[in-house]
Amino acid sequence: MEIHSEQLKRILIIQTASIGDVILSTPLIEKLHHYYPNAKLDFLLKYGYEGVLRRHPYIHHVIVWDKTQKKYKNLLELIRIFREKKYDLIVNVQRFASSGIITTLSNAKTTVGFNKNPFSLFFTKRIKHSINKYKGGLHETDRNLQLIEHLTDDSIFPMRLYPSGHDFAKVSQYKTMQYITVSPASLWFTKQFSKKQWVKFLSSLHKDIMVYLLGSQKEIELCNEIIGDSEHSNCLNLAGKLTFLESTALMRDAAMNYVNDSAPMHMASAVDACVAAIFCSTVPEFGFGPKSKKSYIIETKKELKCRPCGLHGYNSCPQKHFNCSLTIENEQLLNLAP
Repeated sequence: MEIHSEQLKRILIIQTASIGDVILSTPLIEKLHHYYPNAKLDFLLKYGYEGVLRRHPYIHHVIVWDKTQKKYKNLLELIRIFREKKYDLIVNVQRFASSGIITTLSNAKTTVGFNKNPFSLFFTKRIKHSINKYKGGLHETDRNLQLIEHLTDDSIFPMRLYPSGHDFAKVSQYKTMQYITVSPASLWFTKQFSKKQWVKFLSSLHKDIMVYLLGSQKEIELCNEIIGDSEHSNCLNLAGKLTFLESTALMRDAAMNYVNDSAPMHMASAVDACVAAIFCSTVPEFGFGPKSKKSYIIETKKELKCRPCGLHGYNSCPQKHFNCSLTIENEQLLNLAP
């Protein structure tokens, strides 16, 4: 189905998964704006993550789906709103049924999504989504861009976040000396570098290196424990004190950002910040690795038959040993420190 640029006046992108998945969808915003600069671009995401797209220059409306209470009532309200908006195009990046229902019932002129969505049969166009654990596979950003290749071309666009002047001003007080950031947590235990190894790393750093620990409100205690156990004198726990974009603004100018296979990795990539990404139970070949020009992968040098054990990780090591984390050497991190 051929669509002319003048026909695309209203576009909606749907990604209601994790904050990392939202950031991985930002190349769609960049590319759609490039090809259809006059179109009004809306973005649907999950409640709590809306701050990451705050004041985005190419987003007309950020629409929030509150799943914490009255989830399905709110879903029906969203469908009603979208039918009234009469979108010319809906790009559904999410592969779960709820987003498929929204897309199918939106009454949009054209809908596109991945074939793994249970309701993709009712989309105007379905795109195959496949992940493998071998080198040479697509990055997730490139997989996402396949959704609009038929409306644009096969060129690659970057992840991009837009911290404001206010965001940079908020964190400028922390940039008076050379520093690194450490984002020690992850939604999944097996994707998270172990606490005792973070402690060992911080303990081994030169005493003059300033370390900022980043995370959400839930990670304040973990960061405090790492700081306390490491006894590194120049540490500050900023978990829960900065917004997504403020954290991103701080990461942009760090000498190095140490992250897990998690959202902070994509935050760093979205401002082309130096990043050292630690992969425990997962592997970068899945297509979720860092995209900064100066990016480094840290993973065990041991051959583990159980690795990778899954795409998203687990709440505990299925083999009870967690060697994918525990066999990573401290020098692998120290070699990338300033």
